[in-house]
Amino acid sequence: MTCWLIWETTPSQSGLTIYDQIQTGDTRYWLTSEELSAVLNHRLIGLSFQGLPLRTRSKVAKQQVCQALGYQTPTSFQKCQPRFTGQMFDTYVQKSNNLQVWNEELDIERRYVIIRTDENDVITIIKVISGSDLAFLDTTGTLTQKFQARLTPSNQVMELISQYDTLNIQNVLATTQVDLSLNSPIEEPEMGKILPIAECFTRLSTLIGRSFHNVGSLQERNRGALLHALVCQALGYSTYQDNGKFPDIKHQLLEVKLQTSPTIDLGLVCPDSQACLDIEQINYQKVRHCDVRYALFYGHIENGFVHITNLYLTTGKDFFDRFDKFGGKVLNKKIQIPLPRNFFD
Repeated sequence: MTCWLIWETTPSQSGLTIYDQIQTGDTRYWLTSEELSAVLNHRLIGLSFQGLPLRTRSKVAKQQVCQALGYQTPTSFQKCQPRFTGQMFDTYVQKSNNLQVWNEELDIERRYVIIRTDENDVITIIKVISGSDLAFLDTTGTLTQKFQARLTPSNQVMELISQYDTLNIQNVLATTQVDLSLNSPIEEPEMGKILPIAECFTRLSTLIGRSFHNVGSLQERNRGALLHALVCQALGYSTYQDNGKFPDIKHQLLEVKLQTSPTIDLGLVCPDSQACLDIEQINYQKVRHCDVRYALFYGHIENGFVHITNLYLTTGKDFFDRFDKFGGKVLNKKIQIPLPRNFFD
């Protein structure tokens, strides 16, 4: 992506401050997480916090981020959440792998800019991650699954729960036959290349009866990757790619879930939420969580293989019309998240 290079002068020219609201996905002023990461890594790597007290280090980090993005640096930073309100992110300077979030729950719409320093307090890399992705890194039990639902199978092998996409998305759908072989499944969704939900259903229905190797319940991510590869192939992509972000097949606004039990784990993302996704607008149309399509594949494990027996396809908006929602707890305290060793790789 090269649009972050164009960004260099826009904040100062527009007069925007870090607190001015920007529509998520705005093609002129909003930086996606990928763009934000590119700018900050380009500008900040090599800067030093050596000798600075912790509180001062945090302030200097925010000042450096302002300069990197082209914003006027405030004389003092307001105590608001998040601190960079317009771009919806907070900054954390980390020498250790123990990330601490104080007195607030993780927010699925917020980005967390984690600035890594070495033993000499020099910035080595910056990682931008969403609240929903950050929640999955907790291994201490301090976080619970925010949202869960129950899948009760019916007599139908396949169910197209939503006959049509949300009104928000209908105007940007493909209206003719689409060849996806030259596209990546994790690209930004494009006007005229998003398959209608009924066409997704037709293509994904070919996976009923398919089987793949069961790598074990302790390797849920790897097992899901095998299913994702089959989904990419069924949709028409020539390659499989997965960056671990929501939704799984970003180019088609499609989240894929493998169910070998009735409990559906949804993490911090509630399917019917009207919160905006951190992606560029499509033909000036904002994309919300409820616009995402959910493909649930139900199956059973036998003789070392997962056998796909059922398919359920729905928009986030209609998700709870078919699946019963569980209650969830809300955390509001200091959250400590041990970042994995390969977090910055």
